[in-house]
Amino acid sequence: MIGPDTPASFKLAYVPGVTPSKWARIWAERSPGIPLDLVQTTAADAPGLVRDREVDAVLLRLPIDREGLHAIPLYTETTVVVVPKDHLVAAADEVSVDDIADDVVLHPLDDTLDWARPPGKPALERPATTADAIELVAAGIGLLVVPQSLARLHHRRDLTYRPIAGTPESGVALSWPDDETTDLMEQFIGIVRGRTVNSTRGRQESQEKPEKKAPEKKPPAKSKRPQADGRKPPPGKRGAPKGGKRRRG
Repeated sequence: MIGPDTPASFKLAYVPGVTPSKWARIWAERSPGIPLDLVQTTAADAPGLVRDREVDAVLLRLPIDREGLHAIPLYTETTVVVVPKDHLVAAADEVSVDDIADDVVLHPLDDTLDWARPPGKPALERPATTADAIELVAAGIGLLVVPQSLARLHHRRDLTYRPIAGTPESGVALSWPDDETTDLMEQFIGIVRGRTVNSTRGRQESQEKPEKKAPEKKPPAKSKRPQADGRKPPPGKRGAPKGGKRRRG
């Protein structure tokens, strides 16, 4: 719940390829008085930003050093190989690492995949960034294996990409300091996990509302008609037999 000590805003960092726009829109609908400040950062700087409390949380790629950090995995991306449009790979729907074994495969310094080096032949030098590697692919110097969102982010008309099997996958996670989970942090966690407003409020209200007592049972109402007790009516009060006449005295 949001109280008088709630910060004026919630600051969220995110790495290239991750798109927080959907969650930002939901945040604006549920907390119109608290801005969500978005900060784009590099994959290398992302964990440090949240450890140093420069941001409240960060959307980053796994794996990371989790010391001092919470990390909720959100989704896993498809890995693709970026190639020139006239490359043989472009004719296939999906390829494997064996299909690019004879190609030079670039390995940028900001690579987000968890491997020692990519398949294929190594380049003479490692590009500084993924953006630099994309330029080299366009120049015909090599291929590039990246998460699909990065291939889309650096889209060029002269390049294409195909899913590639036999490579690591990139997982995206929400991370924040493990010794500090604020009310606003809980609210954003609920948003990325797909909780509705009612489900989030219901969890809070269940802790505040007392349990309802069962209504007391009322005793059954007494019948107005006296029940027969098996005794015969006193003399002189018997009715005449059906179809008969009373005797005269």
